[in-house]
Amino acid sequence: MQDSIFTRIIKGEINSYKVLEEDKFIAFLDVNPIKEGHTLVVPKMQVDYIYDLPEDIFKELFVFSKKVSKILKKTFDCKRIGLSVIGLEVPHAHIHLVPIDHIKDMSFESERIQYSNEDFSVILKRIKESNL
Repeated sequence: MQDSIFTRIIKGEINSYKVLEEDKFIAFLDVNPIKEGHTLVVPKMQVDYIYDLPEDIFKELFVFSKKVSKILKKTFDCKRIGLSVIGLEVPHAHIHLVPIDHIKDMSFESERIQYSNEDFSVILKRIKESNL
């Protein structure tokens, strides 16, 4: 199986803006966000379809996502952290966490925000500083 872009990020071959990392999982800012703070939560095990993950990894992925959502909620002024699993864009199971105020904030058909590397660095710094 060819490495997915997420596996290449996990291996350090592609840079990312890491929000949190543990032994089995990583969370990083989406480079094509629908909202500021849009974060991807990814198991380090490369499995295409989320429901094909081993039971223990599947459960732990959601527990890890909860940790990440608390970090995002503490950083961004929003009503909720929305969660979405689509699984069509990258052949590697992942969860989208998005700070939201309205249901339309979760629309993946909305125009994506274009940030510079500096913008992403500033957002990541805010996340890290608000969670010290």
